[in-house]
Amino acid sequence: MHVWFDGNGKIGKVKPQLSVITVGVRDLEVTYAFYSSRLGWTAAQYVPEEVIFYQVGHGLLLAFFRRDHLAAEAGAMGEASQAPVTLGHNVGSPAEVDAVLAGAAAAGGLISAPGTQMSWGGYSGYFTDPDGYRWEVCHNPGLSVDADGKVTLKVIESNDTGQGQAALSDLTG
Repeated sequence: MHVWFDGNGKIGKVKPQLSVITVGVRDLEVTYAFYSSRLGWTAAQYVPEEVIFYQVGHGLLLAFFRRDHLAAEAGAMGEASQAPVTLGHNVGSPAEVDAVLAGAAAAGGLISAPGTQMSWGGYSGYFTDPDGYRWEVCHNPGLSVDADGKVTLKVIESNDTGQGQAALSDLTG
């Protein structure tokens, strides 16, 4: 059961939804230069020395917050390079994976894993941003997003192993 508090102390259901992903960064201006100037992203809101918001999906923002300010609000946190988290960016083909990785490298990102055919049937590679956050650039031919934002994952067969991807057949937000 998902729960929430309605402001009057009553418990209700919590929707399984995500509106903002916030990550702490050492230098907000370096982060802004990487994402806005070099990768060409448009900031939904930029408050110098404080926070940058980028719209990254239907109703979803990615926020970069000064690490020291985030720690003051949320408590001390470890280094990003030690966090077992990746940010995923799905594209339409293996060639697009390689092109996005090349663009990230040209913008100053570090390629941590080049584009590779994966055992589960897709193709992906990784880069890190200036703060060490890892981005997976992936072509998953079984992933589709409907106009209403509903994500569907279908089992795909690998050309190399013949083993299918163990995936949920339907994810809803």
